[in-house]
Amino acid sequence: MIKIFYGEDRVRAKQAIEKFLGKDYEVIDCADLTPADLPTIFQGTTLFAEKRSILLRDFTANKSIYEHLPDYLTTTHNVALFETKLDKRSAVYKQIKDQVEITEFPLAKKQNINQIFDIYRTAKHDGKKALQMLEQIKSEEDPIMFTGLLVSQALKDFAAHPGSREKRIIKELAMTDLQMKTTKVEPWLLVESFLLRLSSL
Repeated sequence: MIKIFYGEDRVRAKQAIEKFLGKDYEVIDCADLTPADLPTIFQGTTLFAEKRSILLRDFTANKSIYEHLPDYLTTTHNVALFETKLDKRSAVYKQIKDQVEITEFPLAKKQNINQIFDIYRTAKHDGKKALQMLEQIKSEEDPIMFTGLLVSQALKDFAAHPGSREKRIIKELAMTDLQMKTTKVEPWLLVESFLLRLSSL
């Protein structure tokens, strides 16, 4: 069975994906996949299980494989496609839309956005207090989106006061963002570490 989850609300999308796949599933980034990889993904089995649970990231963005999706709709595996955007004008979408469950998770209007900026401003002089404030909203936020908002505020600060401290903060945020995407460290730990370091930058 294939299900497609898309939208910018990563927190709700992840919850829905885990409800579908369970907690233990394979994760495959699709940027470098070719059509030759698809039979192994949709039809292949493993030594440990004949029925697999698979999360495919950005499958539809890779046009060379997306056009073959209709060939694999009868897969016996549980396969979730997680997309930021979905082109509803494409021929493939029109072909599969009545055969695949597709759920959108739009980003709700941020009620916490001012609190996030308050956390950032507080962390500039009191990291421990900023962590206490973060605990109150952490369960409602996605760490990557949260970091993105910190970056936007840091860039505004730099535009207003282009000093050496503002430059250091932007560099630290860029490093934090990179670590989130390239390491297996729990993302919130990286955010919390940044907030604690911020007052000393």
